[in-house]
Amino acid sequence: MSRSTKKGPYVDEKLIEKVRRQKVNGERTAIKTWKRASQIPPDFVGHKFGIHNGKKFIELLVTEGMVGTRLGEYAPTRSFRGHGKVTKRTADKT
Repeated sequence: MSRSTKKGPYVDEKLIEKVRRQKVNGERTAIKTWKRASQIPPDFVGHKFGIHNGKKFIELLVTEGMVGTRLGEYAPTRSFRGHGKVTKRTADKT
C-alpha cells in the first residue's frame, strides 16, 4: 500500500536540516544516513549522501533523475555471489 497523497512524501526532518546547513556553509562532504526509507526531494540534488546498507556506507551523488525515489534504492543490501560452483564430474565406467 502506498503513502497517502494527503500526507505528502516521507522525508526525514533531520536529513533536510543537514542539507540546509550544508547549503549555508557551502560544504560538500557526504551526509551519512541510515534513513533508507526517506524520499529524495529536489533540495537534495547535487549533494552527496553516505547510505548505510547494513555493513558499510555507499556514497551517492544525487542527480535530478533521482528525485521522487527512495535513498535505499541506491544502496543494495544483498550481494549475489552466484549459485553453487560447477565441479568437474568424473564418470567411471567399469
